[in-house]
Amino acid sequence: MLNEDLLAGDRRSGATHADDRQTFRVPPAPAVPPSEDAVTLLRDAILNKLAYALGRTPATARDRDWFAATALALRDRVVDACLASPAPAVPNKRVYYLSAEFLIGRLLSDMMGNLGLADTARAALAQLGVDLDAVAGAEPDAALGNGGLGRLAACFMESLASLAIPAYGYGIRYDHGLFRQLIEDGVQREVPETWLAEGNPWEFERPEAACSVGFGGEVAMTVQPDGSIRRVWRPAETVRAVPHDTTVLGWRAKHVNVLRLWQARAEEPVDLGRFNGGDHVGAVAERSRAEAISRVLYPSDSTPAGHELRLRQEFFFTSASLQDLVRRHVAERGDLRSLPDHAAIQLNDTHPAIAVPELMRLLVDEHGLSWEDAWHVTTHTLAYTNHTLLPEALETWPVELMERLLPRHMQIIYLINWMHLESLSKHGRVDAGSLAAVSLIDETHGKRVRMGHLAFLGARRVNGVSALHTELMRQTVFAPLHALDTDKIVNKTNGITFRRWLHNANPGLTRLAVEAVGARVLDDPGALDGLAAFAEDAGFQARYAAVRRGRKEALARVVKERTGIRLDPGALFDVQIKRIHEYKRQLLNILETVALYQAILAEPHRDWPARVKIFAGKAAPSYHQAKLIIRLASDVAKRVNADPAVAGRLTVAFVPNYSVSLAEAIIPAADLSEQISTAGLEASGTGNMKLALNGALTIGTLDGANIEIKEHVGDDNIFIFGLDAAGVQATKAEPGYAARAIAASPRLKAALDLIASGGFSPGEPDRFRPLLDEVTGPDRYLLTVDFDDYWRAQRAVDAAWRRPHGWWRAAILNTARTAWFSSDRTMREYAEDIWRVRVGPGA
Repeated sequence: MLNEDLLAGDRRSGATHADDRQTFRVPPAPAVPPSEDAVTLLRDAILNKLAYALGRTPATARDRDWFAATALALRDRVVDACLASPAPAVPNKRVYYLSAEFLIGRLLSDMMGNLGLADTARAALAQLGVDLDAVAGAEPDAALGNGGLGRLAACFMESLASLAIPAYGYGIRYDHGLFRQLIEDGVQREVPETWLAEGNPWEFERPEAACSVGFGGEVAMTVQPDGSIRRVWRPAETVRAVPHDTTVLGWRAKHVNVLRLWQARAEEPVDLGRFNGGDHVGAVAERSRAEAISRVLYPSDSTPAGHELRLRQEFFFTSASLQDLVRRHVAERGDLRSLPDHAAIQLNDTHPAIAVPELMRLLVDEHGLSWEDAWHVTTHTLAYTNHTLLPEALETWPVELMERLLPRHMQIIYLINWMHLESLSKHGRVDAGSLAAVSLIDETHGKRVRMGHLAFLGARRVNGVSALHTELMRQTVFAPLHALDTDKIVNKTNGITFRRWLHNANPGLTRLAVEAVGARVLDDPGALDGLAAFAEDAGFQARYAAVRRGRKEALARVVKERTGIRLDPGALFDVQIKRIHEYKRQLLNILETVALYQAILAEPHRDWPARVKIFAGKAAPSYHQAKLIIRLASDVAKRVNADPAVAGRLTVAFVPNYSVSLAEAIIPAADLSEQISTAGLEASGTGNMKLALNGALTIGTLDGANIEIKEHVGDDNIFIFGLDAAGVQATKAEPGYAARAIAASPRLKAALDLIASGGFSPGEPDRFRPLLDEVTGPDRYLLTVDFDDYWRAQRAVDAAWRRPHGWWRAAILNTARTAWFSSDRTMREYAEDIWRVRVGPGA
């Protein structure tokens, strides 16, 4: 079934970078080679687009031009299929997924794979003397996310389409996504990511569906003919939200959904009076202010202006999305009281939590519903996914800022809060402390609106993203609210789309799986379980290891080009790739690296297995500790890699500008997956799932989805260390735990001393003093306490690596037993338990 909205429009009566190109791998070819006619048709379509859409000839076309022409030709295939399909009925219910991030990366591989045209495209381009890998590598990454949150949203959108669940994704079309990371002498430097520099061939602009989003102003009261009071918000500023639609194609092209991203534009592009008066810069000031909203993903909020811009971004896309879906519902169904029957709105984290008062405003102020009816519609339509237990990541906004920027919404929030607290008082809950804990307004350090609490109250369901995370939500951040409604919080463990992270990212392993257990693995992730029967087979192990070797050789070429560092493909590739944050504990990994370096120097004749430590990830521009961690990793790499005493035994590489495409190069080449966050702080993780699916063994704490991975792959096929969440809390209650742990670990003390003495920063011994002060002082993330057990687990990895038969058996079992972590399974659970929407054609 094809989404009936793709071609309907409104129902009202990027430059690429050379160092990114080599990371692409096409999906596995179909069992039947493409016909000559199919190849010829696609070849001619590509030439047509090259000439008439881009104005190029084959002689003058660059790789980027060939990519755009190929993308446009494939996009036409989706449109043709929609036009050829019988006009479908309006779906009974749609899912609307609101997320500030959609880390979709490159789309050509998804489009070719889901259309079944990868082999056809390769042959068509080959006839033109063009290499598909070079063409695909010319596509810029759509870096519209910071990490797991945005990549999860992208995986969910692909699974929704593959399951034929009618859905819209709603977000922001950032001109510049997450910054491009340069590493200069170990220091991160941020430069703009220019993914739209040469346009985006995948999208359709929909100016006819634009809407206005207001800010500031005042709220007036008017008396209605029936004597009732109506409040009217009169914004001081309005910004135009223009949608750009990207098709989200499901597996085997059976269904298409839409990702609608909003671009901010000024209502008037220029003030002609000021311009003609000579104030040429001031004449476009309002335009610059408006368009700043969709300019950059996550602008720094370290200044008041940056803080306000973050709130403007969140309200902008949330309001535009709600206006859009409300307008669609009215056109199709009429009465907004039936919205919960035909729409499910999922809030991905607290960024769109302002949807609660905005939906109430639209229903009450714009469409005349009573407060009671509007609250029923809101609380039966919205659902909220929580992604963090970190207090600093649970958004709150100053009441003063909210009142100035969104005055009507602040009135609605106050009324929601008053009714909420009043109902508790009527039931005898009058203790001031208890009421303060569940209030939407936090008054402990100035008045602030608790957006997590707001989303909780306004949602029918609130879900965590792993079993541990969900239970900790009930026990910690939402404990007071959970006590009031013990059925509201449910668990929905995250998942990943196997089409992207196995079929496309690792075609060799996919072909091996198809040969072993049949082509059904392409349609049913559960069929991967059949690989377990081959785990002990020496011949199959050899083929599995050969696939890994090929990907390691490819990754070594990428790393050499980006960093100049040579990697030994025969070494164990030990990988930690994720956003740089203290709780993710890249620093623990670096400390173990330093200790291993010292141990090799102290015992040079010991049989140390060759190991390559690979780091990648970005630090937020204002997060100085995270930036220091990157510099330490780079400085450690510089000394270790230059020391002939450890040559061939230990190599360290920090690979810059982590992205979806770089992940697609690293993950299939990884032998060891570092998932070492402080227990109780990682909500779920999805990198752990991608790496395990591709056969990397996990070394990790009992945190997030690591626990469920352990349950599925088995205790013998994972390396677990460190305190669990309960142990972390107990240890934090004991004063002086860091000092005791360091005193009890000469190995850890020696590593810390080497860093403190300037061993990796000659001439500047205090360079890493802020990191050392944190570790040796409060040590909030318990690196010192977990270090020795981490060292033990790493030496267990060494021992396992020396036994190839056992290692490859465990790797194969990881691939076989991670089918449960498919985002298809996750979406089915959301559909059944949260959205109450049917899966499949006719939904």
